[in-house]
Amino acid sequence: MPASIDAITKSLGDKADFLLNHKCKTIAKDRLHLPGPDWVDRIFAPTNRSNRVLNNLDWMLNTGRLAGTGYLSILPVDQGIEHSGGASFAKNPDYFDSENIVKLAIEGGCNAVASTFGVLASVARKYAHRIPFLVKINHNQILTYPNTFDQVMYGTVKEAYDMGAAAVGATIYFGSPESNRQIVEVANAFAEAHSYGMVTVLWCYLRNPAFKKDKDYHLSADLTGQANHLGVTIQADIIKQKLPENNGGYTALQMGDSSYGKIDKRVYTELTSDHPIDLCRYQIANCYMGRAGLINSGGASGAHDFDEAVTTAVINKRAGGMGLISGRKAFQRPMAEGAKLLNAVQDVYLCKEVTVA
Repeated sequence: MPASIDAITKSLGDKADFLLNHKCKTIAKDRLHLPGPDWVDRIFAPTNRSNRVLNNLDWMLNTGRLAGTGYLSILPVDQGIEHSGGASFAKNPDYFDSENIVKLAIEGGCNAVASTFGVLASVARKYAHRIPFLVKINHNQILTYPNTFDQVMYGTVKEAYDMGAAAVGATIYFGSPESNRQIVEVANAFAEAHSYGMVTVLWCYLRNPAFKKDKDYHLSADLTGQANHLGVTIQADIIKQKLPENNGGYTALQMGDSSYGKIDKRVYTELTSDHPIDLCRYQIANCYMGRAGLINSGGASGAHDFDEAVTTAVINKRAGGMGLISGRKAFQRPMAEGAKLLNAVQDVYLCKEVTVA
């Protein structure tokens, strides 16, 4: 049974009124394309996507506890490459075993499981028909010395198709010197994935040391919003983005002699405010006003994982987002606890009292 609004309010603590009663006065919700049971027919049927893409998207949206709502809860576990196996799985060594990753997604009632070629291929014949597979096709590994940061392909789109995947995912480090090459690689991969009938999900991340100034502008609404806009341009069906924590990345980078980028001041005076829901809504606006669904990431594991996960879900849902993709908070604990955390996130999307602001 889904949690009540009282349980969600308790998780939000002293932020409950601030988040649950906020009314958005920037971009009105009636301008957005909001998630719903008719998402595939309403949003994707008019597009160039084939019937096979629509079938796989429909499968994802009708799997797990959120089936039929238009929302997504995805378990992503690619951290064994991105963060190293030891750093990721030392808290719970059970997840060195690839099957347990898929089991957690099923036990946790997720719409899909996102992981590497190796993880998903190792159990494909047992599970690819039971839960949608989302194969992450590129990664950054940190074994090179000194560490480098570049997303490279770890397999082919056809390999993902042959193992029965419903979707492929990829990361682009927007703002990095390697971003132009990554854009071309991922755009080509997404076109191929669509030709095979697979859904495309883009991790729209920023990476450049210059983005860290008085604040970490890798998390600014204006810069992440533009990353989203580039992501939907290469026909990502779903955008994965970190929740914004600040704004004004463009203006910070334009100080001094810099003429970085282009921006209109109305982005800050009319289209956003300091409220986290309004900042997230600007990210959604850059996803063609929600025609491509925005799923925010759950972030690193810490001492207050349950409350933080619920908070992120409330912000995403009230902004008009499509769901949450939460990994470390879920798999860096015993499986039963991880499933409970995933359920807590899903409860936000199942709760009718948590409305779009």
